[in-house]
Amino acid sequence: MTGDAAKALDGFQNTLREAAALAARQLLPDDRLWCFHEARHQCLAIASKGVQAEGAAMPEESITPDAAMRVAQLEPAQLAAWVAGAPEPQRSALAFFYLNQFSHREMQNLLDLKMDELARLISHGRAQFQAWLNTVTDDRSPR
Repeated sequence: MTGDAAKALDGFQNTLREAAALAARQLLPDDRLWCFHEARHQCLAIASKGVQAEGAAMPEESITPDAAMRVAQLEPAQLAAWVAGAPEPQRSALAFFYLNQFSHREMQNLLDLKMDELARLISHGRAQFQAWLNTVTDDRSPR
């Protein structure tokens, strides 16, 4: 989320410290998503102190049938770098979406968004990702 491994480690460590402090007082939340929510807020706080990317309109393209094949051509770090470059809260929505571990309701709660906002962020992010994907992968679709 931070686009910087050292900053991400700080956010992770801050989350663990907070969890330990809450556990010591027997106040650790029962919510299985608490640590993700806390880590996101830690990363946002850390990232807000650094240089921020300028907002720019990114091209969008319709999701193509060969998208999965194109994604398979990527190194995991390429996908992570692209998601890390997205503006917040789209970055978090896409990260949670591509982790494929959360329901849409859980993502909505983690990101403090309305369902239509979440759907819009994911939809636009996927279309922007498709445009980028088309430029960095080979077109091996049958003609």
